[in-house]
Amino acid sequence: MSLHVFLYGAGVSSTLDSPPVPTVDASARTAPRRRTRFLALPEARWALLATAAFLSALPLHFADAPGWTYGPLYAIAYLAGGWEPALEGLRALRGKTLDVDLLMIVAALGAAAIGQVLDGALLIVIFATSGALEALATARTADSVRGLLDLAPATATRVTADGEESVRVNRLSVGDELLIRPGERIGADGRVLDGTSEADQATITGEPLPVLKTPGDEVFAGTLNGTGALRVRVERDPADSVIARIVTLVEEASRTKAPTQLFIEKIEQRYAVGVVAATLTVFAVPLAFGADLTGALLRAMTFMIVASPCAVVLATMPPLLSAIATAGRHGVLVKSALAMERLSEIDTAALDKTGTLTEGAPEVTAVCPATGSGLDEDALLALAAAAEHPSEHPLARAIVVAARARDLRLAPARDFTAKPGHGVTATVDGRFVTVGRPDSGLDAEADTDAEAEADTDAGTGTRMDRDTDVEGGTVVRVERDGALVGTLVLADRPRADAAETAAGLTALTGTSPVLLTGDNPRAAAQVATATGITDVRASLLPEDKVTAVRELQRAGRKVLFVGDGVNDAPALAAAHAGVAMGRAGSDLALETADAVVVRDELAAIPAVVRLSRAARRLVVQNLLVAGTFITVLVLWDLLGHLPLPLGVAGHEGSTVLVGLNGLRLLRESAWRRPDEGRPRAL
Repeated sequence: MSLHVFLYGAGVSSTLDSPPVPTVDASARTAPRRRTRFLALPEARWALLATAAFLSALPLHFADAPGWTYGPLYAIAYLAGGWEPALEGLRALRGKTLDVDLLMIVAALGAAAIGQVLDGALLIVIFATSGALEALATARTADSVRGLLDLAPATATRVTADGEESVRVNRLSVGDELLIRPGERIGADGRVLDGTSEADQATITGEPLPVLKTPGDEVFAGTLNGTGALRVRVERDPADSVIARIVTLVEEASRTKAPTQLFIEKIEQRYAVGVVAATLTVFAVPLAFGADLTGALLRAMTFMIVASPCAVVLATMPPLLSAIATAGRHGVLVKSALAMERLSEIDTAALDKTGTLTEGAPEVTAVCPATGSGLDEDALLALAAAAEHPSEHPLARAIVVAARARDLRLAPARDFTAKPGHGVTATVDGRFVTVGRPDSGLDAEADTDAEAEADTDAGTGTRMDRDTDVEGGTVVRVERDGALVGTLVLADRPRADAAETAAGLTALTGTSPVLLTGDNPRAAAQVATATGITDVRASLLPEDKVTAVRELQRAGRKVLFVGDGVNDAPALAAAHAGVAMGRAGSDLALETADAVVVRDELAAIPAVVRLSRAARRLVVQNLLVAGTFITVLVLWDLLGHLPLPLGVAGHEGSTVLVGLNGLRLLRESAWRRPDEGRPRAL
C-alpha cells in the first residue's frame, strides 16, 4: 500500500532562504532490495548443468547417433543432477528413513541398467530443477526479511543532559528521548514530545498521505519524517517495534505451512518404502521358485520402471506450469506450482485498499470557486497550482498535475513558504496566495461567510466538514490576499476495474470480499461503496490484518489476500494464498506473495483464480489417468508377463498423454471467462 508519489514530508523547505532539506529518494520508503542471484546457488548451477547435458544428448539419441556421442552427456546429467539427492538420500537412510529422492535415483539407475537411459536422465533433471527452485524460494524469502530489518535506521540521535549523542538503535531503552531531524527515519516506536511535522508511515499503516504529527501523537520505527524536527520519547523496546513484529509475523506465518510439508513427507516415505519392498519382492520371489537370475532381474526392473512416478510427476506439473505460463503472458507472475494450487483452493478474498483497490495517489476530484471570487474552475486551479508548484508534497503534485492536464498556464511563484501539516503560501502575480487545510491557521482573518460558502460542495449542496477528510477525500482551501476564493477536493480514486474485480471474486468464492485497510474508516467506507464491498475493517495495523485473516481461516475459510505494501507482508504470508500488486508493491510484499500482478491490473486476479481452478481440474484428470496406467501395468507385470518394450511404451505413453492434456492451458481461451467470446485485453 506504499504510495510512491512523494519523497518526504509536507514540502520542500520552510522558506526560500532556509537551508535545503535533504532529499530522500523514493526507494527509501521501502525495504532495501536484497536479491540472491539464481546462479549464486549451487543447486541452481548443478541443475543447469544437468539440464544442458540432457538437452544436448536428446537430439543425438533420437538421431540414432553412436552411443559414445551422447552417452557421456547422459552421464554428466546423471552425475550433476543426482549426486546431491543421492547423498541426502543415503544420509536419510543412515537415519533409518527412506525418502522419495533416493527412490528416484534408484529408479533412474535401474532404468539405465536395462538400457532406458533417457527415462532415468529425465527423472534426474526433474528433481534437480525442483531442488534448485526450492532453494531459490528459501533464499529470496530470507533476503526480503533481512531487507525489511534495514527499514529501521542503524543509529538514532539521543538527547541527554549534556546535549546529543548518536547511539545504535538496539541500545535504546524505553524512556529515552530522541531528536528526529527532517528527512530522517524514526529509530523507535514512541510518542512525540515536541515539534510538528508529517510522517510517511505507509509502510506501517498503508495511509497514502503523510500524517500530521504533533505532541502526543504516536510514531513508528522505520517511518520517514517530513520537513519538521520532532522530539520523541521511546515507548517500546526496539526489539518489539512494529517493524520487528512484522518480521516475526512473516516468519511465524511461513512456519504454519510446515504441517502440510510434513504430511507430504510422510506420503513420500510410505510410497518409497512400498515401491522398494515391492521391487525386492518381485525380484526375490521368482528366484525362490527357481526362476533364472536374468528373468527375475528383468521383471523387477520392468516393475521399477512402470511403478516409477514419472507419469504422476507430469500429471501434476504440466497443467500447473502451463497455467503459470499463461498467467505470465497476461501480466501475472505465479511463483510456483504450489502457489498455483493454493490459488485454486481459496474461498474468501480479503483486499487491501490503498494501492490495491485504489490508485494509491491523490487526484483532484472537484474544483469549487467561491461565489464572488471572480474565478472560474480553471482560474482557481491555475492559481492553486502556481502556489503549490515549488512543493513536493503529494497533494501539491496532484494539483499541479491536474492543472497541466487542462493545459493551464502557471504564473511564477515568489516568496514560497511551506508549513508542515498546514499548507503553503506564495506570491503569485503580485497577490498573496495561501493553499492549505481548512484548519491551517495560515490566515486567521479569512472571511467566515466566504468560508462557509466555499465549504459547501458545489456538486451536492452539502456543507463540507471542517476536518481534512470530505467523503473520503481531502479538502484544500485557496485564499488570495486573505479572502477565500475556493476549495479543491482531492481523493485517492478507486481503480477503474475495482468494482468488476470485487464482483468477479464474489462470483468465484460465493462470498463478498473483505476490505482490510490501515486507512481511516471514512476513506475505507467510500471505497467499499464504490466497489460493492460490505465487510469493511479500517484503521488496522499489520498485526490486525493478520488477526483478521486468521479469524477467517479459523472459521474454516481459505483466504486470498491481495495487497502491495510492507505492512501487507504478514497478511500475505498468513493467508492461504497471497497476491501482490506489482507497480508500487514493496520488495517484501512482492517476495512474500504467492503471485504478483506485474501490470497492476486488478481484473487479472479473478482471471488467475479461474485459471488455477482449471489447472486443478486437469491435475485430477491426469492423476486418474496416470494412476490407471500404473495400476494396470503393475498388475500386468505381477500377474502375467509384461514385455519390457510394452511396459516402457505404456509408461511413456501415459506420460505423454498426461503431459499433452496439461498443455491445454497454454491456449488463449484458458484465460477467458466462460461467457466471453473473445480474448480480454488484460
